[in-house]
Amino acid sequence: MLASTLVKKDSRTVMSVQTLPDPVPGPGEALLEIRAAALNHLDLYGRAHHAANSRAEPQIVGSDASGVVAALGPEVDTLEIGAEVVLNPGLGCGRCEFCMRGQQSECPRFDLVGRGTPGTFAEKTVVPAANLHPKPSHLSFAQGAALCLDHVTAWRMLMTRGDLRMGDSVLIHGIGGGAALASLQLARLLDAKVIVTSSSDEKLRRADELGAHLGINYRQQDDVAEIVRKFTDGRGVDLVIDTVGAATWPSSVAAARNGGRVVACGATTGADGVVNIREVFWRQISILGSTMGSDKDFRDMLSAVEGHSLEPVIDSTWPLAEAGAALDRLQSGAQFGKIVLEV
Repeated sequence: MLASTLVKKDSRTVMSVQTLPDPVPGPGEALLEIRAAALNHLDLYGRAHHAANSRAEPQIVGSDASGVVAALGPEVDTLEIGAEVVLNPGLGCGRCEFCMRGQQSECPRFDLVGRGTPGTFAEKTVVPAANLHPKPSHLSFAQGAALCLDHVTAWRMLMTRGDLRMGDSVLIHGIGGGAALASLQLARLLDAKVIVTSSSDEKLRRADELGAHLGINYRQQDDVAEIVRKFTDGRGVDLVIDTVGAATWPSSVAAARNGGRVVACGATTGADGVVNIREVFWRQISILGSTMGSDKDFRDMLSAVEGHSLEPVIDSTWPLAEAGAALDRLQSGAQFGKIVLEV
């Protein structure tokens, strides 16, 4: 098979297409013939970590994928060869107390495809059979790949951790990124009043077309939270979705209503956020962390996508051989939606 692999070349980390042996599924596993793989910031972190390690071995990154079941390992009777599927990239141990009660993303050994295992920037990969689910019938393979990590992350942030209710108000920072756009799409399914932020007027315009009620260019405004409060008649929003981190943390807390919720899943601008603790306890704000989702979260997300014919937003598609250039676009922050490799 062909794979786009992180390798060392003249002491630098580059992405190189290599021919590797086809993987073979073991007990409980399936061989996925990949038709499309989507990029995430996790892949940028993988490339940076590889570059910082002078002795790093070749590595296949990538967590999102859609494709066709090509072979089944022993003890697998839940899939059919030839089935079109999408990959839940979350990997729990399956044995701890959290996995046993259906909260796989809380597993102490929780990991993702593409970190502890070979990733999806390849023609084939072996994954647990239980992590493959039917691809929503209205989606292309590229759209299916764009769905996986970000939409289950957004689902858990909104529905499970954030307890989003019909008609709630939501602030979403950094619109244009995959998880932020997925949050906008899913929040609108519950008729939420959605406010988004960006430094790009063009991204705000496109978010408006997707159903956002207000767009705030944070580079042109001194106080995002003040604008949010004016828009909500001084109340603040029920829920804040923060995928950004340190840069947005103060405004996230300030924009929440009394008794509101702030849910965080990322820290792309840094992990050391500043919080006014008095404001948190006096206004009874709930601060919640969220990572990926449980198996149930993934199934519920797919059901909602299928039922509402939702289509993830795709920024651009690239051939497998140009995975390095695709990662560069992701790193630039210029994208609006998911960047996808077509295999």
